[in-house]
Amino acid sequence: MSRIVVIGGTGLIGSKVVQKLIAHGHDAVAASPNSGVDTITGEGLDAALAGASTVLDASNSPSFADDDVMRFFTTATGNIIAAAKKAGVGHYVALSVVGSDRMTDSGYMRAKVAQEKLIAESGIPFSLVHATQFFEFVTSIAASATVGDEVHLSHAQIRPMAAEDVATQVARVTAHEPLNRTVEVAGPEQFGLDDLIRTGLAFRGDPRRVVADPEALYFGQRLTDDMLLPGPDATIVETRFADWLPDNPPPAVR
Repeated sequence: MSRIVVIGGTGLIGSKVVQKLIAHGHDAVAASPNSGVDTITGEGLDAALAGASTVLDASNSPSFADDDVMRFFTTATGNIIAAAKKAGVGHYVALSVVGSDRMTDSGYMRAKVAQEKLIAESGIPFSLVHATQFFEFVTSIAASATVGDEVHLSHAQIRPMAAEDVATQVARVTAHEPLNRTVEVAGPEQFGLDDLIRTGLAFRGDPRRVVADPEALYFGQRLTDDMLLPGPDATIVETRFADWLPDNPPPAVR
């Protein structure tokens, strides 16, 4: 049985991917600081990847500041590549973002592009999964765009998706042969970004007013209308936002 190591395997996507892989009979293990694996220092990486056939990087930077996020992704990826080569890993998978290569004003997206470049040029067979924004991040997107009691967001189009669907698609790619290319996954419906957040906040009784603002920044990027949309070959998943919302209410206030 092949061994699959999931970097960031205790996070939102990574933990779901580990569960899905195990459920389908794979030997999947989570690697994170909690399990003694530090991708920035390299501590624990060699031991974690020993005997692994595949590594999936589903980790994320703890800071989104431009310098911090670039340092995180380039340092961590360089360390993972070195450990993967030492272990003879034959498939390197990473989760990234639809439109990352178009959002050149965003420090976060520049860092993701740098990560992908390192992987693609590593010499290790690879697969890159670009996903659209997750339903789970509606509240945090609103928080980052709040000015007073208003939320300023672009009307740029987006096809968001549930984290559960992201994990399913990532697990499928991880369990199969390397693609040596990028694939895109996206949700079934197209929204204006402002409409998506407006719907999510209204469902949860949030009184903030969402304002369509073409100058509003998203991860530091001024958006064009189609910058967040996938291409025509994207895999389209099934879960609709209206069906997801009732099953994911806000945490109870104590």
